[in-house]
Amino acid sequence: MYFDSIADFIAMGKHGFYVWSAYGISAFLMIASMLLALRGKRQVRQTLARQWRLEDIAKQQAQDTASRQQSSKQTPEVNDESGT
Repeated sequence: MYFDSIADFIAMGKHGFYVWSAYGISAFLMIASMLLALRGKRQVRQTLARQWRLEDIAKQQAQDTASRQQSSKQTPEVNDESGT
C-alpha cells in the first residue's frame, strides 16, 4: 500500500486507531510475556539454590552426627566397679 505522506501512513486510511492499537497491544503483550518468563526463571533458580543449600546443610549435619557416633563407639569406657 502506498501513502502520500506520513500523516496518511499514520491514519492508515481511517483505520489508524485500530491498526496502531493492535500493534501497541501486541508489543505490550510480547514484552510482558518476556519479562514474566525472565522473572519466573529467576524465581526457579533461587528456589533451586535454596534447596541445594538446605540439602548441603542436611548432608553436613548427617556426616557430623555419624562421625560423632563413630568416635563415641571407639572411645573405651572406664568401668569404675572393676577398679581399672
